[in-house]
Amino acid sequence: MKRIWLITGASRGFGAEITRAVLAVGDRVIATARNKASLGGLAGDDNVLALDLDVTDPVQIRAAVAAGLDRFGRIDVLVNNAGYGIIGAIEECSGAEVEEVYRTNVFGLLNVTRAVLPAMRKRRSGHIINMSSLGDYEASPGWGIYCSTKFAVEGISEALYKELAPLGIRVTVVEPGFFRTDSLDRSSLRGSVERIADYADIVGITRELVAGHNHSHPGDPARLALAVVEAADAADPPLRLPLGRDAIERIAEKNAFVEREASRWYSLAVSTGYDEAAREENGPDGESTVNGAAT
Repeated sequence: MKRIWLITGASRGFGAEITRAVLAVGDRVIATARNKASLGGLAGDDNVLALDLDVTDPVQIRAAVAAGLDRFGRIDVLVNNAGYGIIGAIEECSGAEVEEVYRTNVFGLLNVTRAVLPAMRKRRSGHIINMSSLGDYEASPGWGIYCSTKFAVEGISEALYKELAPLGIRVTVVEPGFFRTDSLDRSSLRGSVERIADYADIVGITRELVAGHNHSHPGDPARLALAVVEAADAADPPLRLPLGRDAIERIAEKNAFVEREASRWYSLAVSTGYDEAAREENGPDGESTVNGAAT
C-alpha cells in the first residue's frame, strides 16, 4: 500500500530530496512550502498535493492537513523539515532574532505535529520524522541559538517517542552532520545583526568557515533522503538517526567528554544525597538527640 507523506519545507534542501526519494518508491506526498510556486513541477504530479504552508501559521496548518486528508484519506509519515539557522554569539543575538528562529524551528514543528496527530491516533498508526541536526547533540561557538532550537527538538522527539509508542505511532529524530545542501545560503542561514569585537576570534572563525565551505561538505543529501526512506520502512525504526561520518564521530567525542566529566566529578555528585544515619543521630533540624529528645 502506498504511504502518504506530509513534508514541510519541501521546496529545497533535505525536504526536496526526501520528496524525490519518496516519489521514486511509489509513495504519495503532501508537499508544502511557504510558497507552493517554489515546488516547481511537483504541482503537476498526480501523486503530489502541493500546498502553501507557513509553519508559524496554525490556521494555515490546519487547512493544509485537512486538504491532505481530504485528498488521500490519511497521513502515514510526517517529516518536520522546515527551519533555518542563525549564526551569532549568544550575547550578539537579540531577543527578536531568538524568538523568530524559535517560532519556526520549535513552535512551527509543534504546530504541525499537533495538527497531524489526531488522525494518526485515530488509526493507531503513523511515523513522525523530525529533521534536526548534529547541533541537537553538541553546541558550537556561533551556533548556540540555533543549536538550542535543535536541543528542544531532541527533547520533544524523545518525549513523543515514549508518549506515542503505546498508541502505535513511531518517532525518529534525524541528526545530520554537514551535507552539501543550501543550508549555508542566505535563504537558509541568517547572521545576528550585532557583532561584538570580543567575539571576533571566536564566532568570527565560525563565520569564515561557513563562507568558505558552502556547498563543499562531505554528505550527499540524496543519500540522506534514501536513508530517511529506509528508516521509515523499518519495522523498528530508531529514535535517533545520526547521518554522516562526521555526525557519528562527533557524537562519540561528545559521549566520551560527558563520561570523563561524570567520572571526574562522581564523588561530588553522589555526596549530595541525604545521610540518613546522620539525620537519625542529629534529628531533622540538625540538633543532636539523646533517647529521642532534642538537647
